[in-house]
Amino acid sequence: MMNLKTLAVCIAAAGLAACGSEFGKNGSTGNQGVDGRAGINSLVLQHTLAVGHEQCRNGGVQIDSGLDLNENSALDTIEVSDSQFICKEALTRISDSSMLNNVNNRWYIDSAKSVNTAALNAQAINNLRGSAKNIILFVGDGMGASTVTAARIRDGQLKGMLGEENNLSFDKFPFVGLAKTYNVDAQTPDSAGTMTAMISGVKTDKGVIGLNEDANYSDCASANGNELTTALEMAEIAGLATGIISTARITHATPAAAYAKSANRNWEDNSDMTGVTGGCIDIASQLVNFESNLEARHPGINVNGIDVVLGGGRRHFLPNDANFNVEKDAANGAEGDRTDGVNLLTQWSAQYPQGNLVHDQAGFDAIDVNTNQPVFGLFNESHMQYESDRANDILGEPSLTQMTTKAIDILDNNEKGFFLTVESGRIDHAHHAGNAHNALADTIELSKAVQAAMDATNPEDTLIIVTADHSHVFTIAGYPKRGNDILGKVISVGESTPKLALDNQPFTTLGYTNGRGFKDFGETTNSDDAYDAAIISARVDLTDIDTTQAGFHQESHVPTSSETHAGEDVAIYATGPGSHLVTGTNEQNIIFHIMDYAADLTQKADTVISAQP
Repeated sequence: MMNLKTLAVCIAAAGLAACGSEFGKNGSTGNQGVDGRAGINSLVLQHTLAVGHEQCRNGGVQIDSGLDLNENSALDTIEVSDSQFICKEALTRISDSSMLNNVNNRWYIDSAKSVNTAALNAQAINNLRGSAKNIILFVGDGMGASTVTAARIRDGQLKGMLGEENNLSFDKFPFVGLAKTYNVDAQTPDSAGTMTAMISGVKTDKGVIGLNEDANYSDCASANGNELTTALEMAEIAGLATGIISTARITHATPAAAYAKSANRNWEDNSDMTGVTGGCIDIASQLVNFESNLEARHPGINVNGIDVVLGGGRRHFLPNDANFNVEKDAANGAEGDRTDGVNLLTQWSAQYPQGNLVHDQAGFDAIDVNTNQPVFGLFNESHMQYESDRANDILGEPSLTQMTTKAIDILDNNEKGFFLTVESGRIDHAHHAGNAHNALADTIELSKAVQAAMDATNPEDTLIIVTADHSHVFTIAGYPKRGNDILGKVISVGESTPKLALDNQPFTTLGYTNGRGFKDFGETTNSDDAYDAAIISARVDLTDIDTTQAGFHQESHVPTSSETHAGEDVAIYATGPGSHLVTGTNEQNIIFHIMDYAADLTQKADTVISAQP
């Protein structure tokens, strides 16, 4: 921008057409000089308008003029007395009446606005390396494309819309790409190998956590020398605040990949390691001793441990003794699974005497977000409740949105920034049980958590990525009409009754290729009840069954003990510094490298490590 001290300005702009104010207005009369001083300067300010500007939709130039009343040699906003707009002409002009059917259509208009918005968003992205102060990685476990689509429709219908036109919070992110999810040794992956890829930048084998492909599944000795360093560990070394959230057990594959090294994802506590030799440590112990373990791997560094840990899985931290129960009645047995007699929760409290160890909603609500002390919340013996089932928890547990918001409020006390990973783990579990209702409900809750994160952070310094580790064999089919209940039976366009298949029975829009098959549990909100019922692979007459209820489990074609993962690509959604790198089809481990580019994690951590004597 340039200030011009002038009496008149003449502008010749080829290809530009005037709009807005008229040319040729007389300027205001300048004040008369006093005591020989010069009159007040007349200033002109010219700046370029981007595509999408409300005055010039195709871009152009804005020219402001006025008197320098405060004599600071700059044209301040309050001094502008006239503005001229010189707009670029559209590249094409519509004269054919048939084309007016396009440009006057609301779908055309809305999409054109979206393009303009996308152009502006792209210009606003800070694409310089290291420009992100904060990074938040959201993982919808099992949230494939069909899950996102169905959840979007379900969310819209719950809002009173037809549904298809709705958007989840991350649908509106400016950059989207695809990730190839296969493991090094598996065409259809599991969460251990996929999350290891995302959090460390290295693809690895199925079932292995925090180790490269040279380690062998369930072979403890093979882990030695094949450990990987994760983005969370790099952030910790660099002095950033760190956090892990999951609605699954915090020792489950996806959250564990952020902090643990294990040749078997199932080694969650010592009772899972009977007969294992070679000195491997269970995953729960690795979490509690994260600080000392990281300092041992990098002698000389000084870290303060993970600042916020919130999730389920209390059983892996407690002895197999009912005297240590937190929630369960002792008469119903012990909560804990550990057979070594170690209470890892008291061990954690001894390491962090000022820390906040919480087990329920009341304890969670009481946490002071201004604290600089660590927070450890374990809200269930095993996985946390499905979102639809959360109200049935005995002691009460926070939602994913509540945990995300509180974690950010705590982590952003660190002036250097933070790294937070958030998993919606029970999307996956609902799919495994063949229950679309809960899979969609937990996906919608993830969308709310993402929106809460956006509201709590600055888009100029926070990279937010939303993705999935893998998908599921979950389908949307049958040609239902627009606005048909996504959980309902297929009703064709122009019809009002369910369409019948060749066996003269109705069928649902949503279904599974394999799994435990049809279940009708009415309003039951715990998907896992399916495992106590028989597997049904045959078609069922759904005529008199309400398929929209929480307890309905969709039919499946191939009978299996649990519905399985699928192997197609999953989406990566991104916004904030470095998000421009999310584009095209990629190996899944690129997600780490995008986060590394955005916050320069590797360089920051290496600088600290290299400085040690």
